[in-house]
Amino acid sequence: MPELPEVETVCAGLRPALEGQRLENVIQRRPDLRFPFPDNFTTDLTGRRVQSVRRRAKFILIHLDGGLVLMIHLGMSGRMILFPANPPPPGRHDHVEFLAENGTTIRFSDVRRFGFMDLIPIENLDSHPMLRELGPEPLSEEFNVEMLNDKLHGRRTPIKAALLDQKVVAGLGNIYVCEALFKSGISPRRLARSIPGKRCERLVPAIKDVLRDAIAAGGSSLRDFVGTDGELGYFQTQWSVYGREGEECRTPLPEPGSNRTCPGPIKRIVQSGRSTFYCAKCQR
Repeated sequence: MPELPEVETVCAGLRPALEGQRLENVIQRRPDLRFPFPDNFTTDLTGRRVQSVRRRAKFILIHLDGGLVLMIHLGMSGRMILFPANPPPPGRHDHVEFLAENGTTIRFSDVRRFGFMDLIPIENLDSHPMLRELGPEPLSEEFNVEMLNDKLHGRRTPIKAALLDQKVVAGLGNIYVCEALFKSGISPRRLARSIPGKRCERLVPAIKDVLRDAIAAGGSSLRDFVGTDGELGYFQTQWSVYGREGEECRTPLPEPGSNRTCPGPIKRIVQSGRSTFYCAKCQR
């Protein structure tokens, strides 16, 4: 599933193509994705002008004139593909199409149909079931050591599960939690209640650094993820642990003049039905 950096990459591609533009036509090719489309979906969108494109957690929020917000979730395999002009004929998985007044066509393609779209009056946005209980954005000032100390205090779940809880922090997913825990030297098996204090002081900046690096790299090149320009991201070439089961850890040994790295292999365990990758020697 595309995670925060991938969704941010999509938003970055949509902004110059959509902001300030009027939607001249909207085509809906099926009645539902993960959920049914809202009633009058195409009618309510056609003719509206896009004011801004932003992200909240893993959701794309397109603010339109008239106080309406289009929410898009990419699901497992959703893609937003831009065609500046002369788009090819739609494929079987191209379910929604937006035509902007500048001639740009944006297609939403979703093979698995786990994504969804919704239309929300702006006054109801914060109370929407998908948004109302979300924690702070991990790259915001609100997400800090003091806040995370408080959220983790007394929690008996493993730290990985706690960070995947969207009520604790919004938008983190499996890949970047694995990477942040490695960067901070914290075992994914460690209970969340043991993190407040020194470990949390390492964890918060590690989360921010990993996400910023991934956004700068254009999102991770997962099998089903494609950016709005059709180009795959390339942050996966920088992954330290994710997907590297059995490979050697890349952490340099603290020996003066030594170029050797930690001999520990990257291990994979399953936590809450998801693969966790980590180095048992570096992460405690």
